[in-house]
Amino acid sequence: MPRVSATLPSASVSPSFLESEPIRADTLRPVTEANPLPFLVRVGKFVRFSHTVFALPFALITMALAADGWPGWSIFGWILVCMVSARTAAMAFNRLADWEIDKLNPRTADRHRLIGKPVARALVLVSVALFAFACWNLNTLCLVLSPLALFLIFFYSITKRFSSFTHFFLGLALAAAPMGAWAAVRGDLSSPVPWLFALAVLLWVAGFDLIYSTLDADFDRTAGLKSVPATYGVRTALALAPVLHVASAVVLGLAGWAADLGWPYAVAWVLACAGLWLEHRWARTGDLVQTNRAFFHVNAFVGLVLLSGVLAGLTLARS
Repeated sequence: MPRVSATLPSASVSPSFLESEPIRADTLRPVTEANPLPFLVRVGKFVRFSHTVFALPFALITMALAADGWPGWSIFGWILVCMVSARTAAMAFNRLADWEIDKLNPRTADRHRLIGKPVARALVLVSVALFAFACWNLNTLCLVLSPLALFLIFFYSITKRFSSFTHFFLGLALAAAPMGAWAAVRGDLSSPVPWLFALAVLLWVAGFDLIYSTLDADFDRTAGLKSVPATYGVRTALALAPVLHVASAVVLGLAGWAADLGWPYAVAWVLACAGLWLEHRWARTGDLVQTNRAFFHVNAFVGLVLLSGVLAGLTLARS
């Protein structure tokens, strides 16, 4: 669930983006034309369904570790329903919260044309009901914790109005995924393994959201939204992001050691670290295309390669 604010309207960001000029008010025009895309395509674009790839691998990681392999189709299916429904509810709520703000930004001005507010509200309600039903079908702990999970993923959307550290709230929201998947299998959270993966996700997400939000700094200031780049500057954000990712890498290493995953996970961990290094190298170019590539492709790679390492480690341990 990436941070939803706004970006500069230009196709690329030159080195001067570190000290760029405020956006002129006459460029912030709402768009009102209807969108011709099919309904399901519009819903998918509205909630950025493709970005499910960020948190889902970590939920599958702790699911596999908690079950010491395959948990069965029933648990897997309900975990998948929980992940998709919770994220859909969170993103639809985020769009509703930012509805008028998004209209003013050239990059997001067509979001309100994808679906209307009544449909977005219905999407939130249906997704919340589906999430609660899935938790009920898993176990008592998941059902009891479901209101807390919903609070975390909804609360993030309003933090940018009062806190410059909204990136950490986003990280906290996504950190619920590995915790929830472990609880779905075991019915408890007594092991340090899900806590370590949750902490790693929190640091990792906050780090890459810092990078992505550097593109939003000017618009955030104009719109009265808060973030580290908008409040403390782009240079500060780009200096803090690698610190968070180094910390995340250390915690991911500790998580693999605690789960006794062996050399396959170690190889995956090295590849994930290389991906994070590449992300920061691209981000520092100040190029919009490179930064978007760093945001989506690299972070999708990090989760998927770690999932592969965990599955390989479990397979090797059982052979």
